[in-house]
Parts: sequence; C-alpha cells; structure tokens
Amino acid sequence: MEDLLARIRTAVVAAAWVAALAPLTFGGATAVAAPVTTTVAGTAAEAGSVGTVVQEGGRLTVPAGEEGAVTLRFTATLPAGTQGPVSAVLRLPTTLVASAGGSPVSKDVIRSTCAVNGAAYKACLWDMPYVRAGEEKDPPSLTLPTVTAADTLAYAVTMDADRTALVLGHPDARVELKDSTGTVVAEGTVGLDFVPGTPPPNRRGALHGRDKYGVLWRYEGTGDVTRPFAPRERVGGGWNAYTALAGTAELGRDDNPDLVARDAAGKLWLYQGVRFLKPGSYGDTVVPGPTRSLVGGGWNAYDLVF
Repeated sequence: MEDLLARIRTAVVAAAWVAALAPLTFGGATAVAAPVTTTVAGTAAEAGSVGTVVQEGGRLTVPAGEEGAVTLRFTATLPAGTQGPVSAVLRLPTTLVASAGGSPVSKDVIRSTCAVNGAAYKACLWDMPYVRAGEEKDPPSLTLPTVTAADTLAYAVTMDADRTALVLGHPDARVELKDSTGTVVAEGTVGLDFVPGTPPPNRRGALHGRDKYGVLWRYEGTGDVTRPFAPRERVGGGWNAYTALAGTAELGRDDNPDLVARDAAGKLWLYQGVRFLKPGSYGDTVVPGPTRSLVGGGWNAYDLVF
C-alpha cells in the first residue's frame, strides 16, 4: 500500500512539471509577459474611494510684482489600489472677463515650475482663458506632471506672478488627481493670496537732481519704502541751461516716463524717455533721450514747473 501511495505522489509531481513546461516543449502557446501596471500597494481601491490633498504651511502669499517666485507645497494621499500613471491639475475658481483690450492678465501672468516627490523641477504651463459676453470657457488651470502612482505624492510648484495677477484675488484653488482610467482618486483645495508686489521699473518712477555744475543725476525708484531710491546714476551734463525741470508720465505713448525742461527764454522742451538694460541696475533704466522737441513758449509765466 505504501508503495502504491509513493507511486501516486511521484505521478502527481511529474504531471505538475509537464504542465509547467508544456508551452515550451510540446508546442503550447508562447508565454507573453503581462503589461506592467503601477498600483498603489494594498487591495483594489474601493468604489468611490477618493484620497485627500493637504497644503503645507497654510495659504500661500504670492506677490504680484518683481519679487520672484514663491513655492506652493501640498501632498496628495491616494487610495489603495490606484493604478498609474496619475495625472493632476490645479484649477482657479476665477473667471477672467475680457476687457476692452482683451485678456485682463498678461500672456505670462504666472510662470511656474513643478516637481513631484523630490524630482527635478520642470516647466509646467498655465492656461489662462478669458471670456467675452455669451462665451463659456474653462477656468484658469495649471497642468501638473503625470507621475507613477504611489501611496503619497508630494508636489512643489513655484509661482512667479506679474502685476496683472492681482485680478486673481484670493482663490481656493482646486487640485484634482486622476488615475489611468480617468477616475478621480484624490482632490482638495489649496489657498492662494495674490497681493500687490514691487511694480515693474517703468511704473516705479524716478527722481532727478541737478547739481551746481549742471550735471543731471537720476535716482531710480525701487518700490521698497524702506529704501525708496537706488544709488544715483549720472545722466549727463549741460542741464544748467534750464531754469526748471520736471519728470512726467509717458507722454509719447511708449510706456516710458519723460522729462520736460524750461529754458531762460521760457521755452518748454520735451525729452522722451529712452529705456535700456544697464547691468547692475534695478531692471530696465529709463533716462531722458539725447534729442529734444519743442513743446511751446511762454512757460516763464510760471514760478514752478512740476
């Protein structure tokens, strides 16, 4: 009896080996590796299970100006069984309504780079559609990097906003993550506060001073009340030919501040501002141009020109 049981066990083991080798030795179908699908560890996600998005450090203040980039950080927790790759988008609730000149924000109102789980930062693009009367469009949004599924995904998004970003206000932006099937697997909000920042150079203004030798000096505004002026820069000599000088807004419609000067005969001359980038300066520098144009005479009737 024991001999019979031993022979049965041997036959069963042999049959198992034959079954395993059959595709290779007896003309069976060739073995094909199944596609690799990234899945968050654990059992399959329960129907309707949605993970969370949590912002780090509370609401983020984003200066709308020349300060440079700040970084938004948040972590998404995915439900077990999430299959990747995972895509994500950040949407603002703000609707951009067209003004007379088109979009209320500049073309590159926010410049961003994105990184996930400590990877290198890469550029990520904003879509800033604006609507006219009767139109319906999606709200402004930022497409985040598509990545492999994981239990948690830590996002870092830099934001460098210009002055037109002020119209975005103080939104609670919605973050939404989807799996490979397009199903939402995590969602939540992050708080952003777009606040006034340092204005661009052409909107900061400047102060001019003429010394006793007739040399004109320029003190460029910095936009910082604690140090309102940058170190002076020499414009040129010969300005003692004038009895009065005054800076003005852009009279030439070129977005550059201009300067007017009155001579001893009472004639008023216009020097249109010329913009150039000077190394070491606070951005673009605007100085009176080398040529002047006559505005008119009779300006010596005034005690003060400003």
